[in-house]
Amino acid sequence: MTTVAVVALAVLFFALIMASIALHEIGHLLPAKLFGVKVTQYFVGFGRTLWSRRRGETEYGIKAIPLGGYVRLVGMYPPERPAEEKGWLTRLADDARSAEYEEISAADDGHLLYQKPVWQRIVVMLGGPTMNLVLAFVIFLGINALHGTYQPTLEVARVSDCIVEADRADQECREGDPATPATQAGLEVGDRIVEFNGVALSDWDQMSELIRENRDQAATLVVERDGAVTALPEVRTVITGVPDRLDPTATVEAGFLGVSPRHELTRGGIVATAEQMWEMTRMSAVALVSFPVRIYNVAVDLVTGQPRDPNSPLSIVGASRVAGEIGVAEDIPVPDRVASWFSLLGSVNLFVALLNLVPLPPLDGGHIAGALYDGLRRALATLLRRPTPHPADTAKLLPVVYLVGGFLLVGGVVLIIADVITPISLF
Repeated sequence: MTTVAVVALAVLFFALIMASIALHEIGHLLPAKLFGVKVTQYFVGFGRTLWSRRRGETEYGIKAIPLGGYVRLVGMYPPERPAEEKGWLTRLADDARSAEYEEISAADDGHLLYQKPVWQRIVVMLGGPTMNLVLAFVIFLGINALHGTYQPTLEVARVSDCIVEADRADQECREGDPATPATQAGLEVGDRIVEFNGVALSDWDQMSELIRENRDQAATLVVERDGAVTALPEVRTVITGVPDRLDPTATVEAGFLGVSPRHELTRGGIVATAEQMWEMTRMSAVALVSFPVRIYNVAVDLVTGQPRDPNSPLSIVGASRVAGEIGVAEDIPVPDRVASWFSLLGSVNLFVALLNLVPLPPLDGGHIAGALYDGLRRALATLLRRPTPHPADTAKLLPVVYLVGGFLLVGGVVLIIADVITPISLF
């Protein structure tokens, strides 16, 4: 029964991700229609067409491979310009645009994407990522308002007895391991830390940052214990390797005290949700920068048979599997399971939005960058009182399109294979 539940919840999660992708494409479709851009196709999936129906000039449908979607906007590339000599890049661009221009007629004049004002082109391209951002915000806001999120407090939940090297497989204390500064200071479970080095504390994040920055310097703590405020003996924090705040896969040197906070369920509203998403955005941006390296490492581990890094990226298949595991984790209360399940869905939407904002074609961010470049050229021409330049020939970026598209395709296949053969399991 558990296996059936895992599969059912994984399939449901996968279906909701596909619904998110469908809404992403609607985010492009609606402003394109509003601005009069000719749209010939709106499809969810790739490959063979399973079902389609035409409404006006647009064909709507579903394809066999449910791993994405697209909206076909006519006139993405400006028309070919006469030239005495054409290099390989120009010839490549002309070949790519020729297929599109075969179905463009005189009646389409004014309805081609490249003919639209720069701001309209940007809105059309921003529509998809914006849709995912809105979905993520609504999901996280619902979690915060209805269930809440577990936030660290200044109350001590655990005091580590000793300092253990981070790379030691056995993290248990051994004879000869030095005591942690927290143990030396006499911190106890239930203490509420109110001051660190004379700084009044408002939350655990502030406390954690002060400890990190203190490195191996002297530290004084004031705690509230049994209703009384007590100053503890001075100790020295130690420098050790701790996970980087924005990249859990990286280790940085920082001050270490040896204390863990108690977490409590806290509800929040719009402001708390915005702050939460901003922090997640920072972490996702760091992950995106190292995304090619992480996929390469997954491929190497897969080929060499090395254990899968639990912090490695997941495909939509792997994320769905994790969602299924979360849904049946009996040692987690049902409300927490539901919140975690939807939190994963929100995180995927946020990552999809940020990935599409990368300023490289064929991603939405690449088209936005092209429109901005076009607008800058026109603005400079106006400022310098020069003739309006021809639209930037973004078709010449096709080598970048092939490179980025090929990487996303290969990377996606690698992650799917890894998620099937060496899946990441949370429990």
